[in-house]
Amino acid sequence: MTTAVTRVLTDETEALHAAAQLAERFASGAASRDRDRRLPYAEIDELAASGLLAITVPVRFGGADLAPSTVAEVIRRIATADPSIAQIPHSHFVYLNVLRFAAVEEQQARYFRSVLAGARIANAQSEKGGRTVADIATVLRDQAGALSLHGEKFYCTGSLFADTLAVLARAEGTDEQVIVFLPADSPGVTVIDDWNGMGQRTTGSGTVRFENVAVESGQVVPRSPALTEPTGYGAFAQLLHVAIDTGVARGALAAAAEFVRTKSRPWFEAAVDRAQDDPLVIHRFGELTVSTRAAEAALDNAGRAVDAVFTDPGHETAAEASLAVATAKVLADRAATEVTAALFEVAGTRSASDDLNLHRFWRDARTHTLHDPVRYKVWHLGRNSLQGTPPPLHGVL
Repeated sequence: MTTAVTRVLTDETEALHAAAQLAERFASGAASRDRDRRLPYAEIDELAASGLLAITVPVRFGGADLAPSTVAEVIRRIATADPSIAQIPHSHFVYLNVLRFAAVEEQQARYFRSVLAGARIANAQSEKGGRTVADIATVLRDQAGALSLHGEKFYCTGSLFADTLAVLARAEGTDEQVIVFLPADSPGVTVIDDWNGMGQRTTGSGTVRFENVAVESGQVVPRSPALTEPTGYGAFAQLLHVAIDTGVARGALAAAAEFVRTKSRPWFEAAVDRAQDDPLVIHRFGELTVSTRAAEAALDNAGRAVDAVFTDPGHETAAEASLAVATAKVLADRAATEVTAALFEVAGTRSASDDLNLHRFWRDARTHTLHDPVRYKVWHLGRNSLQGTPPPLHGVL
């Protein structure tokens, strides 16, 4: 499945240009892919071949080691065109950070160089059966030095397109969590295409089963160093979610504007010849633009804060990164759900035609914003402002 990369991107300008080019190409088929649930195998091949999946590889392994803010902008640009495709590499970048923060040099060299060659990583993290999302039943068993993996995962975004699955497991008999970097075609691994969400239909976020899968010790990385130290690991992961929601809002706003300009009729009381000249429509577009631009500004600010903790890790920079990203997450959640719903309000009855599939923006936004509750972002922000309580270190803040 690995795609040979024809170029290694070396700087931010190259990366953002590549993202813009891909977004333009991905946009043309986004509605039909979603409507027919046509999985974007060719598009993910193109994404890998572009070199964008390797932009965080450290310089010592041949990569550009571009900043988190650049990765977020890459994801945002792609999300304006196709939020499903933008979601697929999220875990790829997050688990490259696990390698950065927790793996030994030999493991880093192995996996970072494979990514430079076009490899893709997908997550196998969440489970259905636990009391909370933090409860992990998948186990890494050690029988006289022979390691094996047993369990079942759900919401395994990108697993259908991946070379490597990053599997969250417990060392059997302990509470220690590890990440197993496992070839997706390992014997005993079953990747099931059973994702049926109302939105993000083509992310490949189905079930993966692990039945007595043999594991090498060099494939196992402890998770705790990324979470228990002020690395910015969680803030980075959330920053990319913010980028997706912000991109959805901008994409929906652009689609609404295009529809009003080219297909909408003015309401008779407006006394204008074109829908785009209706003063109340203009006012509503102004409100939606404020929401979108506020989310984009917050994303930009959060990106700089995550850049800072990556450059200068510590409790102060990590706390500021988490708070800035939490703020951006709340604004992006609101913008994505508001703008995608208001698209129909400003575009009128014709926009509700099912064959247009303009509702994909709302379905994608509503589905993606369920990833983790923003009410807890607001809670952490309130505790910090009122009580001076620093945000906790974990993977979703």
